[in-house]
Amino acid sequence: MLSVSFTVIYVNMTDIKSGVNPLFLRDEELRQGMELVFYAYRDFTAEPDAILAEYGFGRAHHRVIYFVGRNPGITVSKLLNILQITKQSLSRVLSQLVKEEFIIQRPGTHDRRQRLLELTEKGSTLEKQLSQNQRNRIARAYRDAGAEAVEGYRKVILGMINEKDRKNFLERGNFLLSKTGDQ
Repeated sequence: MLSVSFTVIYVNMTDIKSGVNPLFLRDEELRQGMELVFYAYRDFTAEPDAILAEYGFGRAHHRVIYFVGRNPGITVSKLLNILQITKQSLSRVLSQLVKEEFIIQRPGTHDRRQRLLELTEKGSTLEKQLSQNQRNRIARAYRDAGAEAVEGYRKVILGMINEKDRKNFLERGNFLLSKTGDQ
């Protein structure tokens, strides 16, 4: 009598397609990932940097404009928490943006000591101008990579963010869930 036995081995097809087993990344693969982040950041910020320079602004101004635009009515305290910069640094940037009428400050509705921030029409126009190229760049990369890669990218980027900020980001509902609800 002939006896035959089979061993079932689970193979994650994503590992085969990518050629990289994410559980066993070599130093070279990690360094390539770091290098890609550097290049992507350079290209992601190049056009906005040129626009900002026309106003005498820098990347700190861009970040403030972006997050105030993304979170109308944000408090100075919450903005400090997101940006992780000193009060002095934010004060310098914010003062300039308020003085040049890109941002308005108003007192809080419940606590008059709070300063709530919003973009003016001029600030909104600048934010759209700064972000348009970045949105186009991300949209093109997403289209080229496909839905599965986009989901993987989001997971990788979330994994790079510190735990506290990742939790805050997810709690604000800023993450689109995959079809399976995984994050």
